[in-house]
Amino acid sequence: MASLKDMRVRIASTKATQKITKAMQMVAASKLRRAQSAAEAARPYAEKMDAVISSIAAAAAGSPGAPALLAGTGKDQVQLLLVCTGERGLCGPFNSAIVRLAREHAQNLINQGKEVKFFCVGRKGFEQLRRTLEKQIIETIELRSVRQLGFVNADDIAKKIIARFEAGEFDVCTLFYSRYKSVIAQIPTAQQIIPLVVDETAANAGAAVAYEYEPEEDEVLPRLLPRNLAVQIFRALLENNASFYGAQMSAMDNATRNAGDMIRKQTLVYNRTRQAMITKELIEIISGAEAM
Repeated sequence: MASLKDMRVRIASTKATQKITKAMQMVAASKLRRAQSAAEAARPYAEKMDAVISSIAAAAAGSPGAPALLAGTGKDQVQLLLVCTGERGLCGPFNSAIVRLAREHAQNLINQGKEVKFFCVGRKGFEQLRRTLEKQIIETIELRSVRQLGFVNADDIAKKIIARFEAGEFDVCTLFYSRYKSVIAQIPTAQQIIPLVVDETAANAGAAVAYEYEPEEDEVLPRLLPRNLAVQIFRALLENNASFYGAQMSAMDNATRNAGDMIRKQTLVYNRTRQAMITKELIEIISGAEAM
């Protein structure tokens, strides 16, 4: 049995841990508000841009001169998985859920005889994937030094992806991220971004209304497709950021509660042990006095 001193040290250590988890919960809660607002503000723009491009691309998708980002290479043998995760841990299953979805998708492709490559954005995703799939990781980008995510960060990633696509390194690119729903719910999501998947609903809605473009559609589309790719990646980064702080806030709240339960149990054991020792000493004193 541990001594009273060891028990006091253990209780003090648990209390210190509880203070840390409580502070991290409060920091995550304060950052979540800004991250959630940014993610929600980016959704309408990204969805509307995707709808506009779908309406323009519906007619050009089958034409011989369609851009490669829309038409693809004509095959799907080499698949690139763009996995976006967080830079830090202590956020529950947030990172592992995204990696699990990407790993399952990769395994399905491998079973079909496809070649799979990984492009990691975020240190935690890279650390988990390299344990078993290190040879398939072709590039890693860390955003630890970025204090506030901006469109320039997503644009740099998009340019790297497009450069590899134009070099013929892959045929299909799928984006993996976590869509923010609430503090306790983050949804791992997979979205194909190369070649662009035309939204039939948006295309039909666009076909019902006659729009005139200046310049013409075939001139606008090659410029919009790279822009849309960067916008979708930027949206994924913002969704990930909000999901991370939501998951961290929930995880630290649970850790704080668990620490409180541990402190109560340890204090109860300490008090019982101390009372037993006092009772034992009193019995020894009384027995000694009676013997005399």
